[in-house]
Amino acid sequence: MPRRNDIHSILIIGSGPIVIGQACEFDYSGTQACRVLKEEGYRVILANSNPATIMTDPDFADRTYIEPLTVEVLAKIIEREKPDAVLPTLGGQTGLNLAMALFEKGLVGVPGTPELIGANAEAIATAEDRDKFKQAMIEIGLSVPRSGVAHNMEEAHKVLAEIGLPIIIRPAYILGGRGTGIANTQEEFLKLASNGLDASPIREILIETSIVGWKEYELEVMRDKADNCVIICSIENLDAMGVHTGDSITVAPAQTLSDVEYQKMRDAAFACIRRVGVETGGSNVQFAVNPVNGDQVVIEMNPRVSRSSALASKATGFPIAKIAAKLAVGYTLDEIPNDITKMTPASFEPTIDYVVTKIPRWAFEKLPGTSGVLGTQMQSVGEVMAIGRTFPESLQKALRSLEQGRAGFNADSSEIHMRNMSDDELLKKCAIPTPDRIFQVGEALRRRIDVETVQSYCLYDHWYLDQMISIIDERLEWESLAKQGTKLSDISRAVWRRAKRLGFSDVQLAFLLGSSEREVRAARKQAGVITTFKTVDTCSAEFDAKTPYHYSTYEDENEVRPSSRPRVIILGSGPNRIGQGIEFDYCCVHASFALRDAGYETVMLNCNPETVSTDYDTSDRLYFEPLTYEDVQNVIEAETLASGGVEPKVIVSLGGQTPLKLASQIDARLIAGTSPNSIDLAEDRERWNALCEELFIPQPPGGTATTFEQARDIASRIGYPVLVRPSYVLGGRAMQIVHDVDHLERAMKELAREGSLGREGGLSAERPILVDHFLEDAIEVDVDAVRDITGEVLIGGVMEHVEEAGVHSGDSACAIPPQTLPDWVVEVIHSYAKALANALEVVGLLNVQFAVSGTTVYVIEANPRASRTVPFVAKATGVPLAKVATRVMLGATLNELRTEGLLTEPVTGHVSVKEAVLPFSRFPEVDTALGPEMRSTGEVMGIDATFGLAFVKAETAAGTVLPTSGLVFLSLADRDKPAGLVVAQRLRELGLGIAATSGTATYLSRFGVVVDRIVAKVSESTTGSDTAVGLIESGEVAFVVNTPRGGGSRSDGQAIRKAANVHHVSSVTTIEAALAAFRGLIEQKKHPITVCSLQEFHQIGRQRASQVGASHEA
Repeated sequence: MPRRNDIHSILIIGSGPIVIGQACEFDYSGTQACRVLKEEGYRVILANSNPATIMTDPDFADRTYIEPLTVEVLAKIIEREKPDAVLPTLGGQTGLNLAMALFEKGLVGVPGTPELIGANAEAIATAEDRDKFKQAMIEIGLSVPRSGVAHNMEEAHKVLAEIGLPIIIRPAYILGGRGTGIANTQEEFLKLASNGLDASPIREILIETSIVGWKEYELEVMRDKADNCVIICSIENLDAMGVHTGDSITVAPAQTLSDVEYQKMRDAAFACIRRVGVETGGSNVQFAVNPVNGDQVVIEMNPRVSRSSALASKATGFPIAKIAAKLAVGYTLDEIPNDITKMTPASFEPTIDYVVTKIPRWAFEKLPGTSGVLGTQMQSVGEVMAIGRTFPESLQKALRSLEQGRAGFNADSSEIHMRNMSDDELLKKCAIPTPDRIFQVGEALRRRIDVETVQSYCLYDHWYLDQMISIIDERLEWESLAKQGTKLSDISRAVWRRAKRLGFSDVQLAFLLGSSEREVRAARKQAGVITTFKTVDTCSAEFDAKTPYHYSTYEDENEVRPSSRPRVIILGSGPNRIGQGIEFDYCCVHASFALRDAGYETVMLNCNPETVSTDYDTSDRLYFEPLTYEDVQNVIEAETLASGGVEPKVIVSLGGQTPLKLASQIDARLIAGTSPNSIDLAEDRERWNALCEELFIPQPPGGTATTFEQARDIASRIGYPVLVRPSYVLGGRAMQIVHDVDHLERAMKELAREGSLGREGGLSAERPILVDHFLEDAIEVDVDAVRDITGEVLIGGVMEHVEEAGVHSGDSACAIPPQTLPDWVVEVIHSYAKALANALEVVGLLNVQFAVSGTTVYVIEANPRASRTVPFVAKATGVPLAKVATRVMLGATLNELRTEGLLTEPVTGHVSVKEAVLPFSRFPEVDTALGPEMRSTGEVMGIDATFGLAFVKAETAAGTVLPTSGLVFLSLADRDKPAGLVVAQRLRELGLGIAATSGTATYLSRFGVVVDRIVAKVSESTTGSDTAVGLIESGEVAFVVNTPRGGGSRSDGQAIRKAANVHHVSSVTTIEAALAAFRGLIEQKKHPITVCSLQEFHQIGRQRASQVGASHEA
């Protein structure tokens, strides 16, 4: 079938901010869809609230709406743009749920409205509604676990009485397993059933007999309108049922299914997609297999591109989202060519001759109070993927890709903490699913504990344990070489090669031999054991691959093609994590696009399967490799060889802290842009202090310490409160505001080897602790700038933070242009930023953080690299900052880029607000108070004519439900009460009720504000019902404003914030956010919400700038 010509414009619903369960895999899929549909000649309209994704760049759609993803806003976009069709299957669960809400309001999918393409409302409901899906599967003869559906607790009890404990609860229309859980007792059932009903937008749960311990599989399926169906990839979970698939180590293709079992599963997946009615596109079908008798059951189906679709795409080279978009507009699989082979159509099922391993990455260290135990609700914040010829090679590469101090499957310095465990302790740990379990299983196997015993605890399939034993056996061979005193030069080529083909890194071999990584590398190369790179080709080498997408191994043939064009290697940012997310991938992708346009051959090196940077057509060449010294050096050497001995340039300053840490290990001649010496000058505290003194730029007083005694002396000298933070980390890792000497001692212990930073190296002269005086009541400001080789400095954006200093910049809302800073302060900030850029001899991007206290502008730190605000600045100002910086790093001047047209004047006339999105709904046991350690997973953006309107848009987009009626509870620290008075007056203007504790109520009454409800303190109440917690639990509170009380007792505040989190009552924990929110609501009352595309904002801004320029000339 040819493409459809009866539709001309398509609205794509994006997935919104990065949250747990819905990460940048939808940035990848949405970007693919926008690109392919534009290429096909359709007018593409995109709605997405996320500024960090490249999808919301103005080049990718004809109209880009960075607006809150709500039904009200989407209705306005549909009314304004009048699209012919809506594509909801590439925006994750957010896209599907919004499409269904629009359908229910009669705005899409019914005659006279835009058509739903990809999957219609009936198909979405059949897959997402647990009862409908169960009945549909039974109807076509597929087995499902015994279960029942409930819409309230009474129905839930009836189902439980029928099927009995243990059970698993699965809410309908949810993301990342939110609200799911396993109940083994009546108490657990009551709690989980209630939570599950609350988590489901339609208040529906499936109560299913527990199949914990069964093996879990997924099949990625595609279907076209001609009913052609193909399996793109089979995926097997290493962890048994009971761990969410997003939190499980997974392997592709599935390794332990017999051919008969696989064919049965394949047929079931085809029957499933046909019955559900997904007419075109990709779907993910999940199965469980009983390891005892081989029984298969269908668990669930996602009628959309999913997290696993991104993994399957990267694992096979088959672009699922791109093909899904083409299928949605009428093409059939046999009409679409395979991009990688150019010889086969998309109807050929991919086959692969290698093994892919995905391992999640968690952030429990950022969320104190969490158990760290994995379950049916997804908790990971990112993932890595590795490709190897065998499972052992793939597993070891994936483990060292995580960037958590591990060099592979143990055999590194981080394994030492397991040595003191008894066998019994170790086995008990193997039974508990945690991020460390894979390493604990490795230690148990190293001790030669019986395999059957180990398997009975961890429930890994025997085949995988046998593969792991092959790694352990090789390790023991190398330990034997070390005991024999074998010299590196005496190790044979065959021995080196055998270890490398099992995935051992040079760091592991050095650990086992008592040598250094550099010495091992040199000896290995001397023995003739050199990395070779193979190509991902979708067809097991049956056809020649035209797209260079490589992975490393140790064989004889190298498949990197020669080329004479100048090459640039861009080091990516590795796995998503809190503090280093999609913003850095955005910068890397922009670098690739800018350099390709300038005639360079671009080479991307990254290990994150979710991102646009690891799409096979983003760069001229892609290496899916860990970001370690060994692996990066291997790629540099392969590229040098392929270009006839000409060494490539390497970009280290766009991927966050990950590649920046490698800068000092890579030959300085190869680093593009800012030199390693300048990077170290900004990171080394003593050199940095000296530089600031030389420039007469004020800094908060402080010092560096490696012991508690040193830190105590510094704090005594500069005075409390102090800010304590480790050096060389990102995202405020382990940063604390300390109010007294006891708190300081606790903080130093946390940062020493017994704390969570211990495994990352602890404290040393090279990694000291920074102790600075904390500037209370200061306004924090971020600046992104670019300096070229001539010394010209471009100030990209000055961002004023809404929250005062003390809240990590990544968790604070910020605005462009600054809203309260006097012009002279902004001018001083410009001058300081330019002086620092020149003194550091930056060539490329620089981020500087300032604190404004009274009439003094203090510099906090400078980072000569991309920051997480670069995409936001680009969207706000219309200046492609990452592209400009990349060209500057390769020698272009800012003036040349103006002449080229790449660098234009920033647009003005609107206010842009960036707001953080926090993961607290997943972790009800965590205190939601914001502080100096970053905890947000993503961000959203609001754009409007005024700060108030833009701020309300940003809050709405972030999921903060601002009250329009009902009771607002106020609980304020003493220092916040004057501003709290203004908040209370705003609440009265909005007609909202006020509840408060007696202290806050007494203060407000002095100024004529009468509180409607006075509540008891949590710690002083005998019943609990007369407290804020009681009001929240009874549903009487619509919003909470609770500001923590410095270093004093926080027990009441914690209880209030946790209650609000558990009962889904929105809250703010800073007085600045409360002031901004209610100011915005008052403005919105006068000016109802409007929508405007990014392209229009930029066009209006440029017209205004040209008019201003013309008036100045006149």
